[in-house]
Amino acid sequence: MVDDIEQRIYEFVRPYAGTYIFNIKKMELTRDTDFDTDLNLEDVEVEDLMNDFFETFNVDKGNFKIETYYPHVPFSWNPFKKTEPVPVPDFTIGMLIESAKAGKWLYD
Repeated sequence: MVDDIEQRIYEFVRPYAGTYIFNIKKMELTRDTDFDTDLNLEDVEVEDLMNDFFETFNVDKGNFKIETYYPHVPFSWNPFKKTEPVPVPDFTIGMLIESAKAGKWLYD
């Protein structure tokens, strides 16, 4: 069962989720939907989303830092130099739901 806060979070995130190009079908959003790997959102988009989230749902930002989930990766003009992927924690809709229920950002 989806409670009111959870439904409001899905509606809040929906404009950022886009649609599938070929069949114009909305992507199914779940608690496990990840902003980076599933929605392919850039750090600037997520930063805007999170600023709106904290204000809209009256959630204390606490120690939230976008760099935790979208770390800065140095750019190299050298095409032969491969950069190692930086491991990052999951960043999901479920995290927004639980934080909205608690009234503060629960993750560091």
